[in-house]
Amino acid sequence: MEVKNQSILASSIIGISLIISVALVVSAWRSNYNTNQTIRVTGSANMKIKSDLGVLRGTLSAKASSASQAYKILQNDMPVLLKYFASKGFPKNKIAFSPINSYPNYKLNSNGYSTGIISSYNYNQRLEITSTNVNLIKEISLEIASLINRGINFKINSPQYFYTKIAKLKVEVQALAARNAMTRAKRIADATDRDLGPLRDARMGVLQITPLLSTQVSDYGINDLSTIQKKITAVVNAAFVIR
Repeated sequence: MEVKNQSILASSIIGISLIISVALVVSAWRSNYNTNQTIRVTGSANMKIKSDLGVLRGTLSAKASSASQAYKILQNDMPVLLKYFASKGFPKNKIAFSPINSYPNYKLNSNGYSTGIISSYNYNQRLEITSTNVNLIKEISLEIASLINRGINFKINSPQYFYTKIAKLKVEVQALAARNAMTRAKRIADATDRDLGPLRDARMGVLQITPLLSTQVSDYGINDLSTIQKKITAVVNAAFVIR
């Protein structure tokens, strides 16, 4: 009888142990299942910025039948150009000058090929001005073409407008994008009667600096230099645990 009771006790212990083991396995599976349930969302944010540095580059050119004459024209035209810049607040010591370049032009035959015979010479010099007054840079870029009426051959490039505090702003706009991603994830979780858990991982996209009304994007990022008023857009891909 005692042996029979011991056998029943042993079987009971084994049975209880199996039940506990199954319960632990199920609990662990549920915990792991819930932990592995994530929701992935994309958050974005943009901020308006105004360029704080303008750069204007241009090339003064002269052409004549001889090298000496072309050089002389270039030297005669330069003071006229410098006087204009000075009137706008850019004396000579605030202008960056590149070395003077020169090259010959060759006569072409009836087939459009060079004959090797020099027909004229070109001399040119590149100038550059920079200013934190971006509106002044824009004004000069629009006005300076009027020098052509005075016989000055000055060709300007499109002005470039930079925002120099981009490093600090980058952190701020990415934080806003991450917050937007969390808000979107919470709304989705609420809509499905789930609770939003901690952030599992996040990936920051490249920044897009574009004109205000532009919708252009690029996998490599955009850095617009053509406009004074711009916007910076950040995108964050984030995964959150849901319970």
